[in-house]
Amino acid sequence: MLYKKRLEEQASINFELKDFKNALFFYSQLSSQEPNNKKYKLYALLCDLASEDEEKALSLYDYFSIEQNQTSETQALEKIHSIVQDYDGNIDKMLDLLGNINMQNFESLDAINYNDFKELVQNRGSFKQAFEDIMFSTKVAIENKDDFFDFVNKLIDNNFNNTAYSYLDGFYEYFSYDKRQEELYKKLEEKNIELKH
Repeated sequence: MLYKKRLEEQASINFELKDFKNALFFYSQLSSQEPNNKKYKLYALLCDLASEDEEKALSLYDYFSIEQNQTSETQALEKIHSIVQDYDGNIDKMLDLLGNINMQNFESLDAINYNDFKELVQNRGSFKQAFEDIMFSTKVAIENKDDFFDFVNKLIDNNFNNTAYSYLDGFYEYFSYDKRQEELYKKLEEKNIELKH
């Protein structure tokens, strides 16, 4: 039992760190110990898919999380398992079937659009206070790149560095051509050096 718990912890930590190769190893170990556990199989599948297309694998994971919150883990696992079987692992077809996951994230995860968030900042008196109020319960939905860069810049200015890295890394391929992205990475590095001294 203790060994299984350690495997679960290692698998989860590696998955969260996006070290999908190691996470796959641990989820495979868990699956071999419990061959009927659909959750371990799903996470192993997601890790495998992430080796080909991380963004799509994480989108499928987001969909699973939404389904799990709206129904139950068992129902969410059955739905994902059915989709995977129907499309024989073709992630593009699976995501087409699931629809626009970003819109579902916006509707299902209590998201606030950036303009509404800016109003909240005005009402609360500071970006830091407004973001702390929502950071664990609500996501900020960014609809254009100017808002994206403005939001990430303010995250950095207010020492939400890990969150800023997450946004920059998550949108890297969309804005890799924009010099503002590199400037924000540089600003983050300078801020981290400054905080260490």
